[in-house]
Amino acid sequence: MKKAIYILLIAILCISCNGRYEHETIPNVNVRFTIYPNSVNYINLNFYGGYEYFTGGVAGIIVYRLDESTFFAYDRACPYDWQDPDSWLWVDDSGLLIIDSCCGAKFNILDGSPIAGPTSLSLKHYKCRYDGASLLVYN
Repeated sequence: MKKAIYILLIAILCISCNGRYEHETIPNVNVRFTIYPNSVNYINLNFYGGYEYFTGGVAGIIVYRLDESTFFAYDRACPYDWQDPDSWLWVDDSGLLIIDSCCGAKFNILDGSPIAGPTSLSLKHYKCRYDGASLLVYN
């Protein structure tokens, strides 16, 4: 009996030490804004593979343009250490990865899935609706 309790305690300790904040969910906050990605105000969104940073969400938002009519929007809060105020996601120099320089996590910019680092969770994403002129980012 003592052996079973001892094993159970070790298992609980191992589970509770796994990751910093990963088991907590990034909170839902209201996101709803409209931009005009083909305007000079968002010059980096004027071409395929371009991205811009916006305020909103939990830690800011990255909007990425894949092609003429496809956009992706991700929260800049890393699923692993989103409560750390110094942990913001950035698009790397290649424009293909989103990285967290604090924990070392790397994510695919096309779907937000984790590629490397301590997290197994994907990025929090927001919906995008593009009508050829305006882009609505919302949840």
